[in-house]
Amino acid sequence: NGRGTLSEGNGTSMTDLRAAVFAYSEVGFVCLRELVERGVTVQALFTYEDDPKEEIWFPSAAGLARSAGIPVYTPPLPGDEEYRLLADLKPDVIFSFYYRSMIAERFLDIPPKGAFNIHGSLLPRYRGRACINWAVLNGETETGATLHHMVGRADAGDIVDREKVPILFEDTAFDVGKKVAEAARILVARNIERIAEGTAPRIPQREEDATIFGRRTPADGIIPWNKSAVEIYNLVRAVTHPFPGAYTFLAGRKLYVWKVLPEKDGGKGTEPGTVISEIPTIVQTADGAIRILRAQWEGEEEQDCTAPGFFPENGVRLG
Repeated sequence: NGRGTLSEGNGTSMTDLRAAVFAYSEVGFVCLRELVERGVTVQALFTYEDDPKEEIWFPSAAGLARSAGIPVYTPPLPGDEEYRLLADLKPDVIFSFYYRSMIAERFLDIPPKGAFNIHGSLLPRYRGRACINWAVLNGETETGATLHHMVGRADAGDIVDREKVPILFEDTAFDVGKKVAEAARILVARNIERIAEGTAPRIPQREEDATIFGRRTPADGIIPWNKSAVEIYNLVRAVTHPFPGAYTFLAGRKLYVWKVLPEKDGGKGTEPGTVISEIPTIVQTADGAIRILRAQWEGEEEQDCTAPGFFPENGVRLG
């Protein structure tokens, strides 16, 4: 029947609700688990087959669903067949937890108690793709998760609730993603009864405050040495493992840069991108310098930049 079992003494109340869930990634896993632990009858999970070209660092929502007896479906894009299935199931509610495809508006009209999405930012800021990576890249000190009503336009529906998390200066996007996943779980736990009762709040988003960001690709990881040390530091920590990484070039060789620290002082009058120290490895930027701690020449092993010979000599220029 799709109901999970509750561990004794965890204090979790049972929720009388039938739900269809669209979910993937860590947010999808933790939010689905929260529904199962609260006794929600999850009638179906729509998710994705893992991409063998992608680093899969998160637990499997599909595996969790199968272990709980929940039917799992992996269509590339929900279409007529999935619509008929949901219409027959008659769920009370639809949840979307980091599902990567837009769910057509006709699906959202099926459940009488509404359709709800978790987004990994404090809406209306950072609508769109890769919201955590963009927040880290832009040097934000705070982000969070938002539970909102779903509409035909991405991330634009009325807000139910938000949960803030800090972004520390040393946090990578992976670190922030862990915090956002826990914030998402808290939002589900805090609002599931109101959703079941049909009393979930509706707080309209202020369109004038909205910011929209697009999907990031590996090509967006090239290091702009003509920017400041802090901006480059933010780029590296925004796209380091498990993401594709920041990179630069030297004489046609591609160098992935996985961990850096900003330095206040660089070489006076030195061109940005110039290696001004080999041990430690320091590269001039437009404002300050970057100390490279871990890097990887394409086709070779990742390594600490502490041994002589990583660069052929001081004074070479990256870019």
